[in-house]
Amino acid sequence: MARFYIIIAAFSGFFAVVVGAFAAHGLNKVLAPEMIDVVKTGVQYQMYHALAILIVAFLLIHKPATAGLKASGCAFILGSLMFSGSLYALAMGAPRWLGPVTPLGGLFFLVGWVLLAVAGWRMKSES
Repeated sequence: MARFYIIIAAFSGFFAVVVGAFAAHGLNKVLAPEMIDVVKTGVQYQMYHALAILIVAFLLIHKPATAGLKASGCAFILGSLMFSGSLYALAMGAPRWLGPVTPLGGLFFLVGWVLLAVAGWRMKSES
């Protein structure tokens, strides 16, 4: 399972860099500055959570049977898809009904962090 999360984290980080570079160098000619800011927010949160997924992967190497860690990683993935994905789509002109997806993605981010905290709390100290 750790391998899966490492691969997802790598792709998510890669995509965040691509979208961020595209926003900085290509989209500024076609999007209003406030929409560029929307894309930058999506990139920022996607990169933060790519790193969070990577942390989950490394923790799973040491605690592979931890269901809370797996659930945390899933929540971070769903959060990234919904939060950052909806921001990217909205900035590019997607229908406004997609707007409520963004806070749902944020909710998944929060759930992921709570699940990570609970999993950490339940780990036995190895010192």
